[in-house]
Amino acid sequence: MFDLKELKPKYITDEQGNKISVILSVSDYQELLEELEDLTAIAERKEEPLITHEKVKEDLKNSGLL
Repeated sequence: MFDLKELKPKYITDEQGNKISVILSVSDYQELLEELEDLTAIAERKEEPLITHEKVKEDLKNSGLL
């Protein structure tokens, strides 16, 4: 899980001192993108019916994958 407290962003500011851009390490940026992709997938599947763990195991056994 990504820990936002560990981000050490650097900011680019305009002449008035307003933050206009953020600089992150490439690894932090990539990890942040992965978290966003995961959250997007969760949100898109929110309305899908749930399947119990037992049903998943049964289906895997029936298909020969377990």
